[in-house]
Amino acid sequence: MDNRDYMALAINLASVTEGQTTPNPRVGAVLVKDSQIIGMGAHLKAGEPHAEVHAIGMAGEKANGATLYVTLEPCSHFGKTPPCSNLVIESGIKKVFVASVDPNPLVGGAGIKKMLDAGIEVEVGLLEEEATALNKVFFHYISTGLPYVTLKSATSLDGKIATVAGESKWITGEGARKDVHQFRHTHDAILVGVNTVIKDNPSLTTRLETGGKNPIRVILDSKLRAPLEAGIFNDKAAETIIVTGIDAGPERERQFLERGIEIIKLDTVKVGIKDMLKKLGKRGITSLYVEGGAEVHGSFLKEEAFQRVITYIAPKLIGGKNAPAAYGGEGIPRLEDTVPLEIVDVKQIGQDIRIIAEPV
Repeated sequence: MDNRDYMALAINLASVTEGQTTPNPRVGAVLVKDSQIIGMGAHLKAGEPHAEVHAIGMAGEKANGATLYVTLEPCSHFGKTPPCSNLVIESGIKKVFVASVDPNPLVGGAGIKKMLDAGIEVEVGLLEEEATALNKVFFHYISTGLPYVTLKSATSLDGKIATVAGESKWITGEGARKDVHQFRHTHDAILVGVNTVIKDNPSLTTRLETGGKNPIRVILDSKLRAPLEAGIFNDKAAETIIVTGIDAGPERERQFLERGIEIIKLDTVKVGIKDMLKKLGKRGITSLYVEGGAEVHGSFLKEEAFQRVITYIAPKLIGGKNAPAAYGGEGIPRLEDTVPLEIVDVKQIGQDIRIIAEPV
Protein backbone atom coordinates (compact mmCIF):
# COMPACT_ATOMS: atom_id res chain seq x y z
CA MET A 1 0.00 0.00 0.00
CA ASP A 2 1.12 3.57 -0.67
CA ASN A 3 0.14 6.97 0.75
CA ARG A 4 -2.98 7.21 -1.43
CA ASP A 5 -4.17 3.79 -0.29
CA TYR A 6 -3.87 4.70 3.37
CA MET A 7 -5.74 7.97 2.85
CA ALA A 8 -8.38 6.18 0.79
CA LEU A 9 -8.90 3.84 3.75
CA ALA A 10 -9.31 6.83 6.06
CA ILE A 11 -11.91 8.30 3.68
CA ASN A 12 -13.72 4.99 3.55
CA LEU A 13 -13.85 4.84 7.36
CA ALA A 14 -15.42 8.30 7.45
CA SER A 15 -17.88 7.65 4.63
CA VAL A 16 -19.99 5.17 6.60
CA THR A 17 -20.85 7.71 9.31
CA GLU A 18 -23.13 9.88 7.15
CA GLY A 19 -25.77 11.59 9.28
CA GLN A 20 -24.20 10.50 12.59
CA THR A 21 -21.72 13.27 13.34
CA THR A 22 -23.80 16.43 12.84
CA PRO A 23 -23.02 19.23 13.50
CA ASN A 24 -19.45 17.94 13.31
CA PRO A 25 -17.71 16.83 10.08
CA ARG A 26 -17.13 13.21 9.09
CA VAL A 27 -13.48 12.31 9.69
CA GLY A 28 -11.41 9.15 9.33
CA ALA A 29 -7.84 8.47 10.44
CA VAL A 30 -5.26 5.75 9.81
CA LEU A 31 -1.94 5.39 11.65
CA VAL A 32 0.92 3.57 9.90
CA LYS A 33 4.41 2.49 11.03
CA ASP A 34 6.92 0.34 9.15
CA SER A 35 4.34 -0.19 6.38
CA GLN A 36 1.87 -1.67 8.83
CA ILE A 37 -1.45 -0.23 9.96
CA ILE A 38 -1.25 0.13 13.74
CA GLY A 39 -4.40 2.14 14.38
CA MET A 40 -7.51 3.47 12.68
CA GLY A 41 -10.78 5.11 13.55
CA ALA A 42 -13.61 7.44 12.63
CA HIS A 43 -15.49 10.15 14.45
CA LEU A 44 -18.87 8.58 15.26
CA LYS A 45 -20.90 11.24 17.04
CA ALA A 46 -20.62 14.84 18.22
CA GLY A 47 -19.20 14.96 21.73
CA GLU A 48 -17.46 11.60 21.36
CA PRO A 49 -13.74 11.05 20.59
CA HIS A 50 -12.45 12.22 17.22
CA ALA A 51 -10.98 9.90 14.59
CA GLU A 52 -7.38 10.66 15.58
CA VAL A 53 -8.12 9.73 19.20
CA HIS A 54 -9.43 6.32 18.16
CA ALA A 55 -6.44 5.65 15.89
CA ILE A 56 -3.83 6.74 18.44
CA GLY A 57 -5.60 4.87 21.23
CA MET A 58 -5.50 1.68 19.19
CA ALA A 59 -1.81 2.11 18.42
CA GLY A 60 -0.75 2.94 21.97
CA GLU A 61 3.00 3.46 22.37
CA LYS A 62 3.54 2.32 18.77
CA ALA A 63 2.26 5.74 17.66
CA ASN A 64 5.68 7.19 18.46
CA GLY A 65 7.47 7.71 15.15
CA ALA A 66 4.40 6.73 13.07
CA THR A 67 2.69 8.47 10.14
CA LEU A 68 -0.91 9.68 10.48
CA TYR A 69 -3.34 9.91 7.55
CA VAL A 70 -6.39 12.02 8.40
CA THR A 71 -9.17 13.25 6.13
CA LEU A 72 -9.56 16.64 7.85
CA GLU A 73 -7.11 18.88 9.66
CA PRO A 74 -6.83 17.92 13.36
CA CYS A 75 -8.62 20.44 15.57
CA SER A 76 -6.64 22.92 17.63
CA HIS A 77 -9.27 24.20 20.06
CA PHE A 78 -11.11 22.95 23.12
CA GLY A 79 -14.71 22.07 22.29
CA LYS A 80 -16.62 19.10 23.68
CA THR A 81 -13.32 17.22 23.40
CA PRO A 82 -9.64 18.31 23.78
CA PRO A 83 -7.69 19.44 20.68
CA CYS A 84 -6.49 16.55 18.54
CA SER A 85 -3.41 18.42 17.34
CA ASN A 86 -2.12 18.37 20.92
CA LEU A 87 -2.62 14.60 21.13
CA VAL A 88 -0.79 14.10 17.82
CA ILE A 89 2.19 16.06 19.16
CA GLU A 90 2.20 14.27 22.52
CA SER A 91 2.03 10.85 20.84
CA GLY A 92 5.34 11.39 19.04
CA ILE A 93 3.89 11.06 15.52
CA LYS A 94 6.55 12.16 13.06
CA LYS A 95 4.51 12.90 9.92
CA VAL A 96 0.89 13.77 9.13
CA PHE A 97 -0.91 13.67 5.80
CA VAL A 98 -3.98 15.94 5.87
CA ALA A 99 -6.47 15.60 3.02
CA SER A 100 -8.38 18.88 3.54
CA VAL A 101 -8.05 21.99 5.69
CA ASP A 102 -10.84 22.62 8.20
CA PRO A 103 -12.89 25.71 7.14
CA ASN A 104 -14.08 26.20 10.72
CA PRO A 105 -12.75 29.64 11.85
CA LEU A 106 -11.81 28.00 15.17
CA VAL A 107 -9.38 25.76 13.26
CA GLY A 108 -8.66 27.06 9.74
CA GLY A 109 -5.00 26.02 9.54
CA ALA A 110 -4.23 26.48 13.23
CA GLY A 111 -4.01 22.74 13.80
CA ILE A 112 -1.54 22.36 10.95
CA LYS A 113 0.53 25.29 12.22
CA LYS A 114 0.64 23.86 15.73
CA MET A 115 1.96 20.51 14.44
CA LEU A 116 4.53 22.20 12.19
CA ASP A 117 5.73 24.35 15.09
CA ALA A 118 6.22 21.14 17.09
CA GLY A 119 8.54 19.78 14.39
CA ILE A 120 6.07 17.38 12.77
CA GLU A 121 6.25 17.08 8.98
CA VAL A 122 2.82 17.89 7.49
CA GLU A 123 1.63 17.43 3.91
CA VAL A 124 -1.76 18.82 2.87
CA GLY A 125 -3.93 17.90 -0.13
CA LEU A 126 -3.63 14.12 -0.53
CA LEU A 127 -7.00 13.00 -2.02
CA GLU A 128 -8.37 16.44 -1.15
CA GLU A 129 -11.25 16.32 -3.63
CA GLU A 130 -12.53 12.99 -2.28
CA ALA A 131 -12.18 14.13 1.33
CA THR A 132 -13.94 17.43 0.67
CA ALA A 133 -16.86 15.58 -0.95
CA LEU A 134 -17.39 13.76 2.35
CA ASN A 135 -18.19 17.01 4.11
CA LYS A 136 -20.24 19.05 1.65
CA VAL A 137 -22.85 19.61 4.33
CA PHE A 138 -20.35 20.66 7.01
CA PHE A 139 -18.36 22.95 4.69
CA HIS A 140 -21.54 24.65 3.42
CA TYR A 141 -22.91 25.17 6.93
CA ILE A 142 -19.63 26.49 8.34
CA SER A 143 -19.13 28.94 5.46
CA THR A 144 -22.74 30.24 5.19
CA GLY A 145 -24.47 29.48 8.48
CA LEU A 146 -27.29 27.92 6.44
CA PRO A 147 -28.46 24.32 6.12
CA TYR A 148 -27.41 22.29 3.09
CA VAL A 149 -30.71 21.92 1.21
CA THR A 150 -31.76 18.84 -0.76
CA LEU A 151 -34.91 19.07 -2.89
CA LYS A 152 -36.53 15.66 -3.36
CA SER A 153 -39.35 14.76 -5.72
CA ALA A 154 -40.91 11.61 -7.15
CA THR A 155 -42.48 11.96 -10.58
CA SER A 156 -43.92 10.04 -13.47
CA LEU A 157 -41.98 9.81 -16.72
CA ASP A 158 -43.82 12.93 -17.90
CA GLY A 159 -42.90 14.90 -14.78
CA LYS A 160 -46.15 14.68 -12.78
CA ILE A 161 -46.24 14.25 -9.00
CA ALA A 162 -49.95 13.35 -8.87
CA THR A 163 -52.92 12.72 -11.12
CA VAL A 164 -55.41 15.44 -12.00
CA ALA A 165 -57.57 14.04 -9.17
CA GLY A 166 -54.71 14.46 -6.69
CA GLU A 167 -53.76 10.80 -6.33
CA SER A 168 -50.02 10.37 -5.65
CA LYS A 169 -49.61 7.14 -3.63
CA TRP A 170 -47.61 5.56 -4.92
CA ILE A 171 -45.94 6.87 -8.07
CA THR A 172 -42.62 5.16 -7.33
CA GLY A 173 -41.97 1.61 -6.13
CA GLU A 174 -41.02 0.23 -2.75
CA GLY A 175 -37.26 0.32 -3.45
CA ALA A 176 -37.31 4.05 -4.20
CA ARG A 177 -39.38 4.72 -1.08
CA LYS A 178 -36.84 2.84 1.06
CA ASP A 179 -34.11 4.98 -0.51
CA VAL A 180 -36.01 8.11 0.55
CA HIS A 181 -36.02 6.86 4.14
CA GLN A 182 -32.25 6.42 4.00
CA PHE A 183 -31.92 10.09 3.02
CA ARG A 184 -34.28 11.10 5.84
CA HIS A 185 -31.99 9.20 8.22
CA THR A 186 -28.94 11.19 7.13
CA HIS A 187 -30.49 14.68 7.32
CA ASP A 188 -30.93 16.87 10.39
CA ALA A 189 -34.40 18.01 9.34
CA ILE A 190 -37.18 17.31 6.85
CA LEU A 191 -39.51 20.01 5.50
CA VAL A 192 -43.01 20.07 3.99
CA GLY A 193 -45.65 22.71 3.43
CA VAL A 194 -48.92 22.99 5.33
CA ASN A 195 -50.91 21.66 2.36
CA THR A 196 -49.04 18.36 2.57
CA VAL A 197 -49.93 18.10 6.26
CA ILE A 198 -53.61 18.85 5.55
CA LYS A 199 -53.89 16.51 2.59
CA ASP A 200 -51.63 13.56 3.49
CA ASN A 201 -51.24 13.67 7.30
CA PRO A 202 -47.64 12.41 6.91
CA SER A 203 -45.50 11.10 9.77
CA LEU A 204 -42.21 12.35 8.24
CA THR A 205 -40.23 9.76 10.18
CA THR A 206 -37.50 7.33 9.14
CA ARG A 207 -38.70 3.78 8.66
CA LEU A 208 -35.76 1.55 7.79
CA GLU A 209 -35.49 -2.15 8.55
CA THR A 210 -32.74 -1.33 11.06
CA GLY A 211 -34.58 1.64 12.55
CA GLY A 212 -32.89 4.91 11.70
CA LYS A 213 -32.76 8.47 13.04
CA ASN A 214 -35.89 10.59 12.78
CA PRO A 215 -35.13 14.08 11.43
CA ILE A 216 -36.54 17.23 12.99
CA ARG A 217 -39.84 17.94 11.23
CA VAL A 218 -40.31 21.47 9.82
CA ILE A 219 -43.69 22.69 8.56
CA LEU A 220 -44.12 25.87 6.49
CA ASP A 221 -47.43 27.35 7.63
CA SER A 222 -47.76 31.13 7.25
CA LYS A 223 -51.15 31.36 8.97
CA LEU A 224 -51.07 28.28 11.23
CA ARG A 225 -53.73 26.47 9.20
CA ALA A 226 -52.42 22.99 10.03
CA PRO A 227 -54.95 20.83 11.91
CA LEU A 228 -54.08 20.32 15.56
CA GLU A 229 -55.14 16.67 15.29
CA ALA A 230 -52.52 15.87 12.63
CA GLY A 231 -50.26 13.00 13.63
CA ILE A 232 -47.01 14.95 13.61
CA PHE A 233 -48.34 17.26 16.36
CA ASN A 234 -49.32 14.41 18.63
CA ASP A 235 -47.09 11.36 18.05
CA LYS A 236 -43.98 12.65 19.92
CA ALA A 237 -41.87 10.71 17.36
CA ALA A 238 -39.54 13.65 16.63
CA GLU A 239 -39.05 17.34 17.33
CA THR A 240 -41.47 19.39 15.27
CA ILE A 241 -41.14 23.05 14.23
CA ILE A 242 -43.71 25.27 12.53
CA VAL A 243 -42.33 28.26 10.63
CA THR A 244 -45.03 30.91 10.39
CA GLY A 245 -45.63 34.60 9.60
CA ILE A 246 -46.79 37.71 11.44
CA ASP A 247 -50.47 37.02 10.70
CA ALA A 248 -50.47 33.86 12.84
CA GLY A 249 -52.85 34.39 15.76
CA PRO A 250 -51.50 34.20 19.34
CA GLU A 251 -54.27 31.83 20.47
CA ARG A 252 -53.44 29.43 17.66
CA GLU A 253 -49.74 29.67 18.59
CA ARG A 254 -50.58 28.82 22.19
CA GLN A 255 -52.43 25.67 21.12
CA PHE A 256 -49.40 24.37 19.25
CA LEU A 257 -46.98 25.36 22.01
CA GLU A 258 -49.07 23.40 24.51
CA ARG A 259 -48.46 20.32 22.38
CA GLY A 260 -44.70 20.84 22.56
CA ILE A 261 -44.44 22.22 19.01
CA GLU A 262 -41.76 24.87 18.48
CA ILE A 263 -42.85 28.03 16.67
CA ILE A 264 -40.46 30.11 14.57
CA LYS A 265 -42.24 33.36 13.69
CA LEU A 266 -40.87 35.50 10.89
CA ASP A 267 -41.43 39.24 10.46
CA THR A 268 -43.27 38.82 7.16
CA VAL A 269 -46.79 37.74 6.16
CA LYS A 270 -45.52 34.98 3.89
CA VAL A 271 -42.66 32.72 4.95
CA GLY A 272 -39.52 33.69 3.05
CA ILE A 273 -37.30 30.73 2.25
CA LYS A 274 -33.97 32.44 2.90
CA ASP A 275 -35.18 34.03 6.14
CA MET A 276 -36.39 30.63 7.29
CA LEU A 277 -33.07 28.99 6.42
CA LYS A 278 -31.22 31.59 8.49
CA LYS A 279 -33.41 30.77 11.49
CA LEU A 280 -32.91 27.03 11.05
CA GLY A 281 -29.15 27.53 10.67
CA LYS A 282 -28.99 29.51 13.92
CA ARG A 283 -30.85 26.66 15.56
CA GLY A 284 -28.03 24.31 14.55
CA ILE A 285 -29.74 22.51 11.67
CA THR A 286 -26.98 21.76 9.13
CA SER A 287 -28.95 19.80 6.51
CA LEU A 288 -32.54 20.03 5.29
CA TYR A 289 -34.41 17.45 3.19
CA VAL A 290 -37.31 19.12 1.38
CA GLU A 291 -40.23 16.83 0.51
CA GLY A 292 -42.72 19.58 -0.17
CA GLY A 293 -45.25 19.79 -2.94
CA ALA A 294 -45.05 21.83 -6.12
CA GLU A 295 -45.48 25.23 -4.45
CA VAL A 296 -42.83 24.62 -1.79
CA HIS A 297 -40.35 23.35 -4.37
CA GLY A 298 -41.17 26.30 -6.59
CA SER A 299 -40.36 28.68 -3.72
CA PHE A 300 -36.94 27.11 -3.15
CA LEU A 301 -36.27 27.19 -6.89
CA LYS A 302 -37.27 30.86 -7.19
CA GLU A 303 -34.83 31.85 -4.45
CA GLU A 304 -32.13 29.44 -5.72
CA ALA A 305 -31.97 28.13 -2.17
CA PHE A 306 -30.75 24.57 -2.70
CA GLN A 307 -27.50 22.62 -3.01
CA ARG A 308 -28.77 19.26 -4.32
CA VAL A 309 -31.73 17.91 -6.27
CA ILE A 310 -32.87 14.29 -6.05
CA THR A 311 -35.55 13.14 -8.48
CA TYR A 312 -37.07 9.66 -8.64
CA ILE A 313 -38.67 8.92 -12.00
CA ALA A 314 -41.22 6.11 -12.33
CA PRO A 315 -42.08 4.39 -15.64
CA LYS A 316 -45.61 5.81 -15.67
CA LEU A 317 -47.36 8.35 -17.88
CA ILE A 318 -50.04 10.43 -16.15
CA GLY A 319 -50.78 13.30 -18.52
CA GLY A 320 -53.27 16.10 -17.95
CA LYS A 321 -52.48 19.79 -18.18
CA ASN A 322 -53.82 20.33 -14.67
CA ALA A 323 -51.95 17.43 -13.08
CA PRO A 324 -49.26 18.98 -10.82
CA ALA A 325 -45.60 18.95 -11.78
CA ALA A 326 -42.74 18.76 -9.27
CA TYR A 327 -42.04 22.50 -9.31
CA GLY A 328 -44.85 25.04 -9.24
CA GLY A 329 -45.03 28.73 -8.51
CA GLU A 330 -44.43 31.40 -11.09
CA GLY A 331 -41.66 29.48 -12.82
CA ILE A 332 -38.59 30.89 -14.57
CA PRO A 333 -39.50 32.88 -17.70
CA ARG A 334 -36.17 32.69 -19.53
CA LEU A 335 -33.96 29.65 -20.03
CA GLU A 336 -30.85 31.76 -19.50
CA ASP A 337 -32.04 32.42 -15.94
CA THR A 338 -32.30 28.77 -14.95
CA VAL A 339 -29.85 27.33 -12.44
CA PRO A 340 -27.30 25.22 -14.37
CA LEU A 341 -27.11 21.75 -12.85
CA GLU A 342 -24.62 18.93 -13.15
CA ILE A 343 -25.88 15.35 -12.93
CA VAL A 344 -23.60 13.64 -10.43
CA ASP A 345 -25.32 10.27 -10.11
CA VAL A 346 -27.87 8.13 -11.95
CA LYS A 347 -29.09 4.86 -10.46
CA GLN A 348 -31.86 2.40 -11.22
CA ILE A 349 -33.78 1.32 -8.13
CA GLY A 350 -36.26 -1.40 -9.00
CA GLN A 351 -38.18 -0.06 -11.99
CA ASP A 352 -37.49 3.56 -11.05
CA ILE A 353 -34.57 5.85 -11.86
CA ARG A 354 -32.94 8.11 -9.28
CA ILE A 355 -31.13 11.19 -10.60
CA ILE A 356 -28.98 13.37 -8.32
CA ALA A 357 -27.90 16.79 -9.58
CA GLU A 358 -26.09 19.74 -8.04
CA PRO A 359 -25.78 23.39 -9.07
CA VAL A 360 -22.65 23.99 -11.10
